[in-house]
Amino acid sequence: MARHSGYARFCYNFALSLYLGVKDLDASSSKKVAAIERVFTNHVKKLPQYQWTNTLSSRVYKTTFRHFGAALSRFFEGKSCFPKFKRKKDGDSFTVDAADWNHSILLKPQKSIKIPTLGTFRLKEAIPFPCMSQTFTISRTADKWYVSFTIKAQKIPPLFHPVVETVGIDLGVSTFATLSDGNYYESPQTLKKAKTKPSKEQWRNRHKQLGNRKLGVKASNNARKHYQRLAKIHAHSANQRRDFLQKTTTEISQKYASICIEDLNVSGMLANHKLASAICDCGFYEFRRQLEYKSVMYGTKVEVVDRWYPSSKTCSSCGHIQAMPLSERVFNCQHCGIAMNRDLNAAINLARQSGMSKTSSV
Repeated sequence: MARHSGYARFCYNFALSLYLGVKDLDASSSKKVAAIERVFTNHVKKLPQYQWTNTLSSRVYKTTFRHFGAALSRFFEGKSCFPKFKRKKDGDSFTVDAADWNHSILLKPQKSIKIPTLGTFRLKEAIPFPCMSQTFTISRTADKWYVSFTIKAQKIPPLFHPVVETVGIDLGVSTFATLSDGNYYESPQTLKKAKTKPSKEQWRNRHKQLGNRKLGVKASNNARKHYQRLAKIHAHSANQRRDFLQKTTTEISQKYASICIEDLNVSGMLANHKLASAICDCGFYEFRRQLEYKSVMYGTKVEVVDRWYPSSKTCSSCGHIQAMPLSERVFNCQHCGIAMNRDLNAAINLARQSGMSKTSSV
């Protein structure tokens, strides 16, 4: 797996380096990428110093060149930045597919999987049902290897939701999500405790020879073990955050038929250096993204309220607008005298904006 990942990284960097030399020529990017692939197939693979490429799967470099062409297309469409050279420390991943696009691989419900051109591998988790797939992506996180594949299936949305009324969701740091009906979701305490583990691990190994490539200093064997333990800690924290967001968004999508959420300016919120770390740990954008794509799966209506709407400054009882600094956690209306939790007041205001938002997805 590691050799195939290095093969994919080598092919991607090879394509990018040649493209930088011919990008000024009069031809489309797709034709340039196709010409670079022909050069690699007909000349580079036949050189003596690159004979090791013939011992690995040919589908790896085929899909790698295809991914490089897709990255260029996204750049010219304005969807992403120009492709960058891949580094080993960025992670290991590669993609293989069936050579015949008219033929799919049958995956049986068992604890093994057959990957084209690679062979059969044992799985930690069994495949739940028979399915067909053509493309397989293998990636590594810490010391574990994962395989992902796409199947053609259509999820039937539920016929009804327990709550039909529109619910507003206000996201925050102290309380992750506050709903207009009074329910709320707290971030798991494990995420807060997980931040101390990497710092303790780094402090215990502060005297190890960790290595420096620029200075030509190699890492010791104990340093490599330290990096492996550190990678496991970070992967465990990421899995906890991902599990919390997935379960929370699924529960909300299954329960509520209509959802209103604020269009948060996350990049602007990160300018506050006192809250930047806490905001990054919450995953506000990922929460909204999962709600939007699950709206098709569960038949919900997700509306995004304009970011300039003063939901936190507006009284949900009389509509009076007043200043609300972050230090004040209770909304005390200066007009009608009502006192209410700050996040609950904002969630009620967001729920009342149903049908007035600029963007929505069904």
